[in-house]
Amino acid sequence: MADDLPYRYDVEVVGLLASPAHRYDGRPAAEVAARPVESQDRVEVRAGLGVVGDRYFGRPAHRDASVTVLAVEALEALAQELGSALGTPAPFDPLAARRNVVLRGAEVEALRGQPFSLDCGEGVVVLAGGRPAHPCAWMDLVLAPGAHRGLRGRGGVRCAPRTNGVLRIGPAVLRSAVPLDPARAGVAVRPAPRPPTGRGRDQRSASV
Repeated sequence: MADDLPYRYDVEVVGLLASPAHRYDGRPAAEVAARPVESQDRVEVRAGLGVVGDRYFGRPAHRDASVTVLAVEALEALAQELGSALGTPAPFDPLAARRNVVLRGAEVEALRGQPFSLDCGEGVVVLAGGRPAHPCAWMDLVLAPGAHRGLRGRGGVRCAPRTNGVLRIGPAVLRSAVPLDPARAGVAVRPAPRPPTGRGRDQRSASV
């Protein structure tokens, strides 16, 4: 399956998360946000189920979105933007956004609706990119004020795992069905503007 993906990129896995509990639930609370992030050096992925040990593993409602992938460049760009406004630029924890896999060198947002694979040397993990992983209001607390809005359009992609494999921190090979531009990894994807409905024109025509 991975051999059918024509575009190859050398990337780096800079963050892996497998959390048994859904932490960012309800109203944002400082005591919850201050807890250590459950980072991993290595995670096992199961086809149709997700990341072993993660809160979404095997849950029917999340099987098409059980693995979340984020570009670290999105967090770095956001830190620069917010830091310039607040006067206190500082790097963000790559796992604070609670995505399972954080990559460097990949235009993750271009993988919406597209198949791709990651090979860290312990079995190729094929993923079906799906809908965007939208940021939540907790981002303003765990990252910085304004992060909830600023991360829109670059909060990552929810994916369905199609093969078993292992991901680990370090260099990896990403293959995709579509060409990617690593230089755009931190750029937000904005929704296309809606075309005019012509309702007003139709109403005017009907009244003539």
